[in-house]
Amino acid sequence: MNKAILEIATNYLFTNDNVMSRIIKKFGKCNLRPRRQYFNALLKAIVGHQISTAAANAINCRLMNKFNNKPEPKDILFTQEDELKALGLSKAKIRYIKDLSQKILDGEINLKRLSLKDDNEIINELTKVNGIGIWTAHMFLIFTLGRLNVLPYSDLGIKKAIMLNYKLKKLPNSQDVIRLAEKKNWHPYNSVAALYLWKTLENN
Repeated sequence: MNKAILEIATNYLFTNDNVMSRIIKKFGKCNLRPRRQYFNALLKAIVGHQISTAAANAINCRLMNKFNNKPEPKDILFTQEDELKALGLSKAKIRYIKDLSQKILDGEINLKRLSLKDDNEIINELTKVNGIGIWTAHMFLIFTLGRLNVLPYSDLGIKKAIMLNYKLKKLPNSQDVIRLAEKKNWHPYNSVAALYLWKTLENN
């Protein structure tokens, strides 16, 4: 990600939102580095959803090692369920990663052209896969494609950070997050605002 663009985004948020300006003063610059291994990123996102970070890291490590860090859709599709289960994957997640692999092989999802599409098109395409919802799609857009204007409104960490930093009495729901982002004028740098909010949770 171009550092100049991130600096523009940071200055924009600093100017528009007093709370965000305090967070930026405390944490300084943020980084957002797009990744090229789209299939790996989607596999890891599916595997890691709704389990602890430690468990997700362990399972993903075993999964990547099995395929020498270069799994292909055909590898996942033709690997027996028992072999994948032995890596720590649940039956549901085995079904999800096989569905992802099948849709890629069938051409329903074209990873090579994914980065050419806009955010909503990518969300619509990815959420066709069983096990990929809006949260996974948002994480992919931010951390894999490096998109700057994605608001991960369903993320629990974002909700906790907003409650903490904006002194709310209760955890906001997804609509509350959307309304706050609009009120504080985070657009067109919602992703950068999210990165700073996540930073505030690192020591909490």
